[in-house]
Amino acid sequence: MRSIWKGAIAFGLVNVPVKVYAATEDHDVALHQVHEKDGGRIRYQRRCEVCGEIVAYQDIDKAYDDGERTVVLTGEDLASLPAERSREIEVVEFVPSDQVDPLLLDRAYYLEPDSASPKAYVLLRRTLEQTDLTAIVRFSLRQKTRLAALRVRDKVLVLQTLLWGDEVRDAAFPALDEDVRISAKELELSASLVDSFAGDFDPSAFTDEYQEQLRTLIQAKLEAGDAVDTSATFGETEEEGESGGEVIDLMAALQASLEKSRSARGAASADSDGGTKASSRAKTSGSGSKSGSAKKKPAAKKKAS
Repeated sequence: MRSIWKGAIAFGLVNVPVKVYAATEDHDVALHQVHEKDGGRIRYQRRCEVCGEIVAYQDIDKAYDDGERTVVLTGEDLASLPAERSREIEVVEFVPSDQVDPLLLDRAYYLEPDSASPKAYVLLRRTLEQTDLTAIVRFSLRQKTRLAALRVRDKVLVLQTLLWGDEVRDAAFPALDEDVRISAKELELSASLVDSFAGDFDPSAFTDEYQEQLRTLIQAKLEAGDAVDTSATFGETEEEGESGGEVIDLMAALQASLEKSRSARGAASADSDGGTKASSRAKTSGSGSKSGSAKKKPAAKKKAS
């Protein structure tokens, strides 16, 4: 990884020099635009509206227009701002971690100690671990003052930028102001449905299906000389049932979803057992189904614990 910024975390009289690295990366397939007629690539040019010349990026300044006048801001102007010159990550306060609304979380960065001794870095890390607190910090990066949460992940300090409070919209939906009656049975079925899907989250178990299919399509076109139809690459897919605006029975939907989930899990379990349990149940009477339900209860208790 390549460092994108250097600075120092400052809280009280403690100063922790750090290097900043982007913690995430984009794996999407890069596409560009071409002319449909001849395949020629479409490129955008930075053309001045006054003189008509194409302007190089290094010759472009920024400007603010209030509707009547325009103020040009050069690179030197922006670099002269005190906040932009600062290389300090200032700790504003330490707060309980559960008070940081996930809706505010934005980009994440890894912090690496940038000094001969990592003692101050380790001290701050252990303090955050033992207190279960999150440090709220303020710093400037790429001509913007940013608020961020400083926390620990796998023995590494992570800086996660936060949206400003006024950047989060209010969720005002009139339908949610109505008094909706939910029965105890509906809640029970809903909880059972949730329990049937319960598990430990593993991000590596999920993949971006669209990007995988896009790569498959590109490879197929390359191998076939750009003569492969999309449907021939992925096959025809049957359309899902029409989702009209009809009102469905909530209890029935919950019950159907629960049964579908249980059936799917039962089928997967039967396949993993090599069909042994299925043949055993076929030889016994109804007592076999009771024993099957009895086996499910301990598993549910285990999840609850």
